[in-house]
Amino acid sequence: MTAHVKTIAVIGLGYVGLPLAVEFGKSRPVIGFDINTSRIDALRVGHDATLEVSNDELALANQFVLTSNPADLAAASIYIVTVPTPIDAHKRPDLTPLLKASEMLGGVLKRGDIVIYESTVYPGATEEDCVPVLERVSGLTFNIDFFAGYSPERINPGDKQHRLSDIQKVTSGSTPEVAEEVDQLYASIITAGTYKAESIRIAEAAKVIENTQRDINIALINELAMIFNKMGIDTDAVLKAAGTKWNFLPFKPGLVGGHCIGVDPYYLTHKAEAIGYHPQIILAGRRINDGMGAYVASQLVMAMLKRRLHVDGARVLILGLTFKENCPDLRNTRVIDVVAELRNYGVQVDVHDPWAYVAEAKQEYGLDLITTPEPSTYDGIILAVAHDSYRDAGAIVLRGYGAPKHVFCDLKSIFVDDESDLRL
Repeated sequence: MTAHVKTIAVIGLGYVGLPLAVEFGKSRPVIGFDINTSRIDALRVGHDATLEVSNDELALANQFVLTSNPADLAAASIYIVTVPTPIDAHKRPDLTPLLKASEMLGGVLKRGDIVIYESTVYPGATEEDCVPVLERVSGLTFNIDFFAGYSPERINPGDKQHRLSDIQKVTSGSTPEVAEEVDQLYASIITAGTYKAESIRIAEAAKVIENTQRDINIALINELAMIFNKMGIDTDAVLKAAGTKWNFLPFKPGLVGGHCIGVDPYYLTHKAEAIGYHPQIILAGRRINDGMGAYVASQLVMAMLKRRLHVDGARVLILGLTFKENCPDLRNTRVIDVVAELRNYGVQVDVHDPWAYVAEAKQEYGLDLITTPEPSTYDGIILAVAHDSYRDAGAIVLRGYGAPKHVFCDLKSIFVDDESDLRL
């Protein structure tokens, strides 16, 4: 006799939720839920605007259904929550999307159901913040009537080499039996294997330190870049030389944005401060990385002044707005910091990005992206994002947008050092 296959509901169909729902939907019933009705409409006609899932992959998920109606979720027995966990203007964790999703699920929760969270949180958030909401709304008792799990997302947006199934998955559950069920659930789609953590809190902590570690490493390289700049030493050349040692970590300087690296450390430091410990290294790294936009702008302005270019009223072209190369993801992009700082200097800034959606850039940042930069126009050019299209065009073409006398900043060091005037 064949065991009953439980229906899964995935809450939030963004960069994380959609690939997960599609992968499960190839082999079992999956309900995909999102509050964004236009997102649902686009997926129904077979197109993912994030470009994380191809049209062909969507078509293969023949057990995947879409909805924006919370009542439809009642048909599921396992709920996977993949909503955003941002920070507010004061760099404090904003659990609003997570708590609203929990409140919604509380309205459909049944005895025996499992709620699995994938969103990045601080250790304890699942059981201390989310579960009480589920209990209050449903009237059910945790670990008696319903159960919880946590399996942190590890998707890398725009990365076609490291896909969902190719990345080992950390899993956990609120009881040993549920932990095993959650682990087996993910093991059915993750070819790279799973790792069953000892508790939900351990799984939460593992996720939040992954990006904290990366953030600190990048902050170190950013600080070194500032030091070497004062010394007149090319940072990229230094890193190439140091990288010849087998255990030197290959980090590069740059703007640190995105939905994870620039956000996750604040979840950990918030929790640490709440229990009476005041982090030092983590917050120091965050201050360095948060200040890189202003630093880049100031370096460009100083280089322009050295060339006797008038800064107030100057025109500067920024190439790239997304938080990383070759994807349309604009979440928490720190290129916007460069834009804001240059405007403070009285600079007129144009932004071009072949990947970013024009409407989203306008909605999120109030920016009107330009379609085609004007040749021989700009006093300064900043290559901010290493899109392949910019790399393939080459430095000569990109510099062609500049006036006869201009400054070209290769922020990502994708060209050799003598092809640009400035880089980190």
